[in-house]
Amino acid sequence: MMDWNNGWDRSGSNWFLMGGMMIFWISVIAIGIWLILRVTDRDRKQVKNIDTPKSILDRRLASGEMTLEQYAEARKRIEGNNLSV
Repeated sequence: MMDWNNGWDRSGSNWFLMGGMMIFWISVIAIGIWLILRVTDRDRKQVKNIDTPKSILDRRLASGEMTLEQYAEARKRIEGNNLSV
């Protein structure tokens, strides 16, 4: 009699190969999604690292580049409380 199923009923190797291909493609898709998220997250992190005038003043005061009086005067100018030079 002819074998109409071509071994699908008797052999587990075909199911193993199909499962392996499924795992392979799921892995490829998951790695692709991870790479896309990783690249787009890098762009967001670069935007967050932009220094504001206040953070620059804070850093300069902490490093000793300016005195407390200079810091207070610069803060007033930045905040718009004292626009005169």
